[in-house]
Amino acid sequence: MAFAKGNKYGNKTPKYTDPEVFKQKIDEYFEECKGKLLTDHNEDPIIDRWGNPVMLGAKPPTLSGLAYALGFKTRTGLNRYKAKKEFMELLLDAKLRIEMYNEEQLYSRDGSRGAMFNLRMNFEGWQEDKNEEGKGPAVAIINDIPHGTVNLNTDTAVFNPLQKPDEDTAGDAKE
Repeated sequence: MAFAKGNKYGNKTPKYTDPEVFKQKIDEYFEECKGKLLTDHNEDPIIDRWGNPVMLGAKPPTLSGLAYALGFKTRTGLNRYKAKKEFMELLLDAKLRIEMYNEEQLYSRDGSRGAMFNLRMNFEGWQEDKNEEGKGPAVAIINDIPHGTVNLNTDTAVFNPLQKPDEDTAGDAKE
């Protein structure tokens, strides 16, 4: 099978070669996530009962949504651009914006559980510790008793009061 010149592994050519185009696409995605302002017939914004403007088509920014908006088929394709120096800062900035949105959702009543799940799964530093407080490290049981018979001198052995052999049976065993 013949590959393109300089492409000995058969990889596709990079989707983005210009960081400015990459940044523009990222900014377009975040702008699209905001939605469109709902206005009345005088083009004045419609306000909800809490005084916030009503936005139509607003959606939360996500990593998979960003990957899709940039034309990738998977998030892995997007993550490969982290290795390219000229795209790394742009991608880290976009990821931080998504993390920030999820962190803000922790304070909302409706989206806090989903936001916490997203933060744990997709962002570093949000995972809970495996060891719960109050639990010590696991105890390792080592079975290093030698196999075979063990001779026990009952005269010098230290026994728990419940385990101490009867004097009568111990004396009988000596004779």
